[in-house]
Amino acid sequence: MTLLPIVYACDNFQIQASSESLTPFYVHVPPRPNEPIIGLLRDSILRELENYNESLTSEGLEPIWNIISSDPLRETSSRVAGAFGKNSTKMVGFSSSLSTPESRSEAIKVMCERWHRTAAPFGDLIAGKMWRNELYPIYSHPFVVDASTEAFAMERAATPLFGVVTYGVHLTMYTSDYRIWIPRRAKTKQTFGGMLDNTVAGGIPRGYTAYDSMVKECMEEASLPEHVVTPHIKPAGAVSYFYQTKKGWLQPEVEYVYDLLVPAGQEDSVDFTPKPFDGEAESFDLLPMDVVREKMLAGEFKPNCALVVLDFMVRHGFVTAENEPNLLEILSRMHGSFGYA
Repeated sequence: MTLLPIVYACDNFQIQASSESLTPFYVHVPPRPNEPIIGLLRDSILRELENYNESLTSEGLEPIWNIISSDPLRETSSRVAGAFGKNSTKMVGFSSSLSTPESRSEAIKVMCERWHRTAAPFGDLIAGKMWRNELYPIYSHPFVVDASTEAFAMERAATPLFGVVTYGVHLTMYTSDYRIWIPRRAKTKQTFGGMLDNTVAGGIPRGYTAYDSMVKECMEEASLPEHVVTPHIKPAGAVSYFYQTKKGWLQPEVEYVYDLLVPAGQEDSVDFTPKPFDGEAESFDLLPMDVVREKMLAGEFKPNCALVVLDFMVRHGFVTAENEPNLLEILSRMHGSFGYA
């Protein structure tokens, strides 16, 4: 049976196929030459940005958003015109007075915290326990990621409102006979509670590198201390996908992937046995590859975690051109650029 449905469940949004009106979000408006889109705004969020500008003006304050009409025919990028020309008449960026990452971060923080306090208009995303109190970095180029390209930072829970690219880390911990440590997410998790996950996974908060985040998450989620994991953890690339939630919010994501092969003879050692620590996972099981595959196809995994396991299976030769007729589509869909850059 093909594993392509695993990809479809996670990479389930394509700009050109969308009939919804989506407004491109840039750092600067008008965008500078070759400046990529950093997000997409649905009509509901666009209206709230306009309302917020009006409320600031009524308070004698300067608006934080520059919202202008766009002419698709004069877009410097034909790709952008093709993607948005049929359904978008505006573009959004920060006010020119917000010229630093710090000023942009503060402006969007104040706005999102107001929405959080009032539980309106986006309570399903940012009210109550949905608020993470964790900042995610947003980059001026979604695929050129370092401190010099950070445009601003914002509350993690609010990122789907703006369709901005977020970044995470995923670890697959396995034995030499390809059994994988698979956790079950706590039922109390804000998202996908009770589903299966990767051995360790988490977002990359502001101020952390991918590697630092991976090491931190190993201890927090699986009780795997730094001195145990750092000699054995191996970076193995990244996957990217464009996920749309059931309520229509856009979550383009990049996940840096890591492998950890349990050293020979250590399969039963306490050091290499992951255990719940911070309540994110409720249990861990060491599962054979065929069982993992069955559970992936049965929809028991969180969608992006199944995708990361699929990437692992490709890299380790379990999914090949000989046994997967859709291999090329799987590979291309797991490494997309969202139509942003």
